[in-house]
Amino acid sequence: NQGREMMIVTSGAVAFGKQRLRHEILLSQSVRQALHSGQNQLKDMTVPVLEARACAAAGQSGLMALYEAMFTQYSICAAQILVTNLDFHDEQKRRNLSSTLHELLRMNIVPIINTNDAVVPPPEPNSDLQGVISVKDNDSLAARLAVEMRADMLIVLSDVEGLYDSPPGLDDAKLIDTFYPGDQQSITFGTMSRVGLGGMEAKVKAALWALQGGTSVVIASGTHPKVTGHVITDIVEGKKIGTFFSERADIIHRLADLLTDNRDEILKSNKRDMEKAVALGQLSQPLLKRLSLTTAKLNSLAIGLRQIAASAQDSVGRLIRRTRVAKGLDLEQITVPIGVLLVIFESRPDCLPQVSALAIASGNGLLLKGGKEAAHSNQILHHLTQEALSLHGVKDTIHLV
Repeated sequence: NQGREMMIVTSGAVAFGKQRLRHEILLSQSVRQALHSGQNQLKDMTVPVLEARACAAAGQSGLMALYEAMFTQYSICAAQILVTNLDFHDEQKRRNLSSTLHELLRMNIVPIINTNDAVVPPPEPNSDLQGVISVKDNDSLAARLAVEMRADMLIVLSDVEGLYDSPPGLDDAKLIDTFYPGDQQSITFGTMSRVGLGGMEAKVKAALWALQGGTSVVIASGTHPKVTGHVITDIVEGKKIGTFFSERADIIHRLADLLTDNRDEILKSNKRDMEKAVALGQLSQPLLKRLSLTTAKLNSLAIGLRQIAASAQDSVGRLIRRTRVAKGLDLEQITVPIGVLLVIFESRPDCLPQVSALAIASGNGLLLKGGKEAAHSNQILHHLTQEALSLHGVKDTIHLV
């Protein structure tokens, strides 16, 4: 209703069908037993083990009927699409799927997408091929569709508030607000989901895959009492909910692009600083040279930033050394962010994007204190830095004092 295009990837067909089939079997057994014995005695009745594919076939129509009923309350039409992993490996089927989804979205119809568990083969372990994530649960399906449809954001709903550094049931478990791909070494996952195929580890894997494909990702609770009914709209509006997945290299590449795209505006601001410095006559010639920005300097700066971006992936979470202290006890040295950096610099405005890129690459917050002689240059460069950080909604991590 806000004018946004959205798709829903759902689970629940197997569980829905299992409940339905158990009811049908119990009802059928009670009738047969009543006819056989002349009285309705239900003792010693057993329900056979139900096959998942049969449950899915029985549950898909019921699950869709539930969505239809809910969306009808908002005068919104919904449509069902069932897919399997093989559909993503066939180019023609992928084009058909994309075309169908775009057409439904164009007509303001919400696509409800699920794996066709009635026919899908069992998932093969480690079956990701050539960067194509294997669709073996609804998390990986959502990630695959998000990248396929070039979605701006993937929201993965769970029964916990987000990603924790250890199983959320532990007393010392801490919620992670922002998660970077290099931080995986610091996470301890719990057991698999009791009702699903993967649990949080599968969600993180799907989130990282979608992030690599250019889609922002948030993992949040769909059942938390503080946000029930508002979680999706709150996330879209930028509120701090759940765990946000961010790619540091993307931000640095974006900053490098902004330096090139806004060259004229940067040089214009720098010219104001240079004219004021010359008029006051307080800076020596070497300091004036440092203060000056040129097209060549900005081009060189952009190249340097892209080199930093190339190494950003390994800046945090990198294992430097491991020592076996005793059997079952290893001591590891791993790179981690410091926290918040304060960097003071004088008449060299090109320091601002350089230090900013290093802080982003290492996952640190940054306070910058530049000299007043470069005030206009620093202001425009800081503005561009925050614009790059806005790519993943974290512009407040770097401030100019």
